[in-house]
Amino acid sequence: MSSRAAPAIPYSMSMKDLPPEPGLYVTATPIGNLADITYRAVDILKKADLILCEDTRQTAKLCAAYGVETPRSPYHDHNAAKVRPEIIKNLQDGAVICLVSDAGTPLISDPGYKLVRDARDAGVPVFPLPGPSAAIAALSAAGAPSDRFFFAGFLPAKQGARGKALETIAKVDATLIFYETAPRLGDALAAMETVLGDRKAVVARELTKLHEEFREGALSELASAYKDAPPKGEIVIVVFPPEEKAADAGDIDAFLIAALGEGGVKEAAAAAAEQFSIPRKEAYARALQLKGAG
Repeated sequence: MSSRAAPAIPYSMSMKDLPPEPGLYVTATPIGNLADITYRAVDILKKADLILCEDTRQTAKLCAAYGVETPRSPYHDHNAAKVRPEIIKNLQDGAVICLVSDAGTPLISDPGYKLVRDARDAGVPVFPLPGPSAAIAALSAAGAPSDRFFFAGFLPAKQGARGKALETIAKVDATLIFYETAPRLGDALAAMETVLGDRKAVVARELTKLHEEFREGALSELASAYKDAPPKGEIVIVVFPPEEKAADAGDIDAFLIAALGEGGVKEAAAAAAEQFSIPRKEAYARALQLKGAG
């Protein structure tokens, strides 16, 4: 990690009159509400030599809202390989360049990671300007476990490829986060139910916008609801982790018998309670039965 220390006072007060350090600034932009941008991001966007945009027309709206007059240039999947060498050269020459996507944090289901990789390989400093991300915004308000989550991005459009993609993550013991388009939402939810099981899920739509919506239910219910009525807007699907299965009585008995062979009832019960997440009192009673039967 970098050794640069965070400023002791807010950026807007301590650094607003200082030129930014040369390098590539990966700049998060609003996902809907234009107010969701940091003071630091606006400041660097104004001071940069160039803004690399997924779509210059989309970024123009943000720039107009905050009086950013910095030149803009397209950087997307179709031109990246061609323009990237010149961008790296400019960065090596000391330019300050911001990379933005149409909405949210660049590189999260958006082009850009190859530019960041090449910049770092060329010895160019890369600075994150953190901010909005639709995936994190949806997770924060969905009520799903957030201690472990897996971001899967967009699933393939074709049914077979979509099913295979889901199979690769079906056993991931974490909350799953997907992006999806409105026309494919019903089919995607149905595929998730088929492969993942009928888990609890949340469809988050139009985050931070006027018609923001969170709809919760089983995957089967959500798939049925959206089958013939695809909604409008940008969509994030949050799928809850698989539910823990109840401990099998045979497995508990086998564990206790083995533990009783090495120690007392109390110790065996404590070990079984921890192993199978069952009440210690219940494990102790069963250990006594097995001890007597033996």
